[in-house]
Amino acid sequence: MLIKNVHIESQEAVKDVRIEDGKFVEIAETIERRDNEEVIEGNGKLLLPPFVDSHVHLDATRTAGQPEWNETGTLFDGIRIWEQRVKTITKEDVKTRAKETIREQVANGLQVVRSHVDVTGPNLLALEALLELKEELKDIVELQLVAFPQSGILSTPNGKANMEQAVKMGVDVIGGIPHFEFNRDYGVESLKFLVDLAERYDRLVDVHCDEIDDPNSRHLEVLATLAYETGMGDKVTASHTTAMSSYNDAYTYKLFRLLGMAGLNFVANPEVNLHLGGRFDTYPKRRSMTRIKELSKAGINVSFGEDDIKDPWYPMGNGNMLDQVQVGILAGGLMGYSQVQEAYKFVTNNAARTLHIQDHYGIEVGKPANCILLNQTNFYDVLNEHAEVLYSIRGGKVLVETKPKEVSLKF
Repeated sequence: MLIKNVHIESQEAVKDVRIEDGKFVEIAETIERRDNEEVIEGNGKLLLPPFVDSHVHLDATRTAGQPEWNETGTLFDGIRIWEQRVKTITKEDVKTRAKETIREQVANGLQVVRSHVDVTGPNLLALEALLELKEELKDIVELQLVAFPQSGILSTPNGKANMEQAVKMGVDVIGGIPHFEFNRDYGVESLKFLVDLAERYDRLVDVHCDEIDDPNSRHLEVLATLAYETGMGDKVTASHTTAMSSYNDAYTYKLFRLLGMAGLNFVANPEVNLHLGGRFDTYPKRRSMTRIKELSKAGINVSFGEDDIKDPWYPMGNGNMLDQVQVGILAGGLMGYSQVQEAYKFVTNNAARTLHIQDHYGIEVGKPANCILLNQTNFYDVLNEHAEVLYSIRGGKVLVETKPKEVSLKF
């Protein structure tokens, strides 16, 4: 396959890209077509690595309104409603809903997804379902699974045992939710437990950390200390960290020194963080999103996730990462032209670092031929117009092809 005349990421020059045996084998200004070689004419459009969703909950997707709608819009009511819905799940239920959402994500240029899976229920059916789906769809999407203790590790019966069982079943990542444990001591102990578990089984860590508008919720400093002292560093991810938007600047200044030393990753979930946050405020009402701009300026890796798609926490969502980028940079104060042009990295390269897949991710000679061609010449216009994914190519094969809509104005 030969892809002609494309801008690769934010490069000014137009290049040709050759794919053979599922890998990128040549990138140059001009590559001559071979006999019988399939050619995709890029027409100066933008070629990116595929989109990556750093954080979503596929076990809960498409359950909004079941058994009731979350009318308050709070995180806590979402958890309460999910605790009722989870009692009725079956493997087929989870697989059907998750597969429908994955199809939607793939159609929008996603090829890599990290999904958290609740493992604190009476059984591990959801995890079994997603492990099966991971294998079934491996040629279409790379799926990382996180053992996620929705109701807490220490604050639920058999929490620790369930986490260890999930690891033995094959999860890629160990999760946690320290701010939702019964008390701070439990929160700290849960972090120590899950990091130790990850070390023993050589897994990554991704913790729902301080997802609350409470300036006194400071588990992030504990997680960062563990990442630093164990040497796990960038194998550790702190998701949400919305309490950081309520921290005073003096404490945050001190905290950033530790975060830089620890080298951990951050994931923001722009739409959901803004939706769930500030619910207990009158005015002024907090944005409840972590300090994306400041973290990025400090050289700390930040990526974006969808978090929830039509579930008890968020009633909307369509698997399009451009929505997360637009909301994220708007709320984060990153709307300078050059900032917008580089914002694709929150859902591509930065996300690949978060998921530790850099060895097989990116448009480089020798790497797997996974990429997307977007219907604009630069990311500013892609984001502004929510441009279509013309082609999604995985392993050198076309996974998705989209024909742009035609609009005929009668004036």
